[in-house]
Amino acid sequence: MTGAGAGAGIQAAEESPIVLVVGVTGSGKTTVGKAVAEQLGLEFVEGDDFHPAANIAKMTAGHALDDADREPWLRALADRIRHSAAAGEGLVVACSALKRAYRDKLRAAAGPGLWCLYLALDRDTARDRVSRRTGHFMPAQLVDSQFETLEPLEPDEPGMTMDATAALATILTRVRAAVPRSGRGTAP
Repeated sequence: MTGAGAGAGIQAAEESPIVLVVGVTGSGKTTVGKAVAEQLGLEFVEGDDFHPAANIAKMTAGHALDDADREPWLRALADRIRHSAAAGEGLVVACSALKRAYRDKLRAAAGPGLWCLYLALDRDTARDRVSRRTGHFMPAQLVDSQFETLEPLEPDEPGMTMDATAALATILTRVRAAVPRSGRGTAP
């Protein structure tokens, strides 16, 4: 299933692509992001690693983050993306980036060519996946807050939407066909 931008109108630039793998908790961002990075020969960055300790503690305690909590996280991610973009290096970042405003901040750091892979997932599946996950700070009780914050990709955002329950091989085949290979895409 494709969505916003779906690769249409993407034009190559000289730099390597910067790809955000976005979605709610439990959508498989890390698994898919690592596989996309390997497929494209790019560095992978786990967005959760950029959360301040206070954010991790708040989520672990079962409290949802608000925009003020997310600001230092977004700033740190933007700095990392800006560094790669300035160096002309490609990057794959797994991060929730649930709101358009969050993605716009990250896009501003990368330039207009940031490309998003939105992994769409329903609440029940997300809740089930998160409740079975071990070794992660995000409790299943925060799934609903993620969906309350979620703003799926809009038609003018370069990228595509994929069903997060699709087989990894299917997702990778679709990404390989859609992501700008020799450069960062530009909005249509």
